Amino acid sequence: MFNNNQNNNFIDNVLSNTWQNEAELDAAVSSCLTRVFFRMFIALLITGITAYAVYSSEAMMQLIFSNMFLFFGLLIAQIALVIILSSRIQKMAVSTANALFILYSVLMGVTMSFIFIAYELGTIWNAFLVSALMFSAMAAYGILTKRDLTSIGSYLFMGLIGVIIASVVNMFLRSEMMDFIISYVAVFVFLGLTAYNTQNTKNMLRRANEASQDDAIARISVLGALSLYLNFINLFMRILAIMGRRR
Repeated sequence: MFNNNQNNNFIDNVLSNTWQNEAELDAAVSSCLTRVFFRMFIALLITGITAYAVYSSEAMMQLIFSNMFLFFGLLIAQIALVIILSSRIQKMAVSTANALFILYSVLMGVTMSFIFIAYELGTIWNAFLVSALMFSAMAAYGILTKRDLTSIGSYLFMGLIGVIIASVVNMFLRSEMMDFIISYVAVFVFLGLTAYNTQNTKNMLRRANEASQDDAIARISVLGALSLYLNFINLFMRILAIMGRRR
């Protein structure tokens, strides 16, 4: 059996049928990452515009946040869309995947509109800038590092599960100290996931075995954009909670 290092070296030294040589793969990685960050930027823009538009409509805010069945229905719809995109991306048209991603970013904007009530606009803007700088640094690390980050992926996933469980428990405990600790742990988890998911996009391309190179780049760029979008949103929300507490 291969140990982890041997297995990773084996993967690095073998190209899938989609790519004929390393130069071709490098060009694909560059193209894919460009699409990933462009899609992510557009999704964030849609989320931000939607959130502010909903906040600006008193009727919409009343409808969404006074009806818990509707609010939780929106949350369930978001989870369903992530599951569908992650599990069915290989079987759906790229245009359909893009449409679902846009729909997801709209729904996220609807549920995030409450931040304009909970926090001052200046705090939101500062949290966004800090998140963008930290996210960019970790994404760049994920692109440029020669270190294989695969081994830390499982630890980051366990950390994410721990953050989710602790957050649910604290919904009942309502402990400010626990929320403070969870937020800081979550920041480190999502920063780590940003680097991991950025590098993993490159690894997915290397292992791709699609009908065409363009198809591989298109599909993987949607998944990569979704994962990094989720990392950024969660990072932003945790930093906003930390900065908001210091008002």
